[in-house]
Amino acid sequence: MKTALFIALAIFGATYLYVWIAEIRERRDRPKPDLRDGFIGLITNFFDTLGIGSYATTTSFFKLWGLVPDEQIPGTLNVGHTVPTLIQAFIYIAVVKVDVMTLALMVGAAALGAWLGAGVVASWSRRKIQIGMGIALLVMAVFFLLRQLDFLPAGGNEYGLTGIKLIIGVAVNAVLGALMTLGIGMYAPCMVLISLLGMNSTTAYPIMMGSCAFLMPVGSARFIREAKYNLKSAFGLAIGGIPGVLIAAFIVGEKMSVVTVRWLVIVVVIYTAIMMLRSAYVERRVKAAVPAANSI
Repeated sequence: MKTALFIALAIFGATYLYVWIAEIRERRDRPKPDLRDGFIGLITNFFDTLGIGSYATTTSFFKLWGLVPDEQIPGTLNVGHTVPTLIQAFIYIAVVKVDVMTLALMVGAAALGAWLGAGVVASWSRRKIQIGMGIALLVMAVFFLLRQLDFLPAGGNEYGLTGIKLIIGVAVNAVLGALMTLGIGMYAPCMVLISLLGMNSTTAYPIMMGSCAFLMPVGSARFIREAKYNLKSAFGLAIGGIPGVLIAAFIVGEKMSVVTVRWLVIVVVIYTAIMMLRSAYVERRVKAAVPAANSI
């Protein structure tokens, strides 16, 4: 069964690359990523491999440096982080013990959710995305804080699910897959889900990374077709993210404490959420003021 998952993962990854390369070839403008894009990919995917997640931190960098318009952030996150996430999935599915049937069903549900969610998000206005991502980041900050303070359940000893627990796990993972297309990272809520269902906490890694590896190519294809992403930054995330994953997985990962980093992430995510919501509020006031000025 794991072999079948690896084959499916390779097919999804190859299809994603084919769609992306075809879209790039059709473009007249092909801006090259700068060092900041590659740096963001390296840093965020390094910590992503350790289980912190990459979406919230990447969004913070984008807002700090003004690299990507707000309405293109969800698509850029999905398209740019796909290749590093595929590598993570191959590594964790290979080395971490988990019931393969549970893994396959939860992964499939997440991919379906992403397909449906990307179609909705790709059609949203800039202001809707600002509000949606602002709220999403605040939710993620809460999850990070609860996890940091050890308020979340520690999990159990099971490596798979059956019966009603399996149904719940599949259903919730589908919702998480849909929300991920909006920029809500899957790692923290997926870890909570795994723990609440009584599974061993280590099983969260192949499930959440496998889910992301299947859902991100699916969601990215829709963002690519709708041209709702930033090519320059997405390419930078992909190029910088590959060494970030490999360094975290094989060189530094087990030697590094991420407790301090998580506190920093919480502060940065809350700040970015506030700035995103503030942008939506300011732009609404500006739009409201324009008709009023024209009527004078």
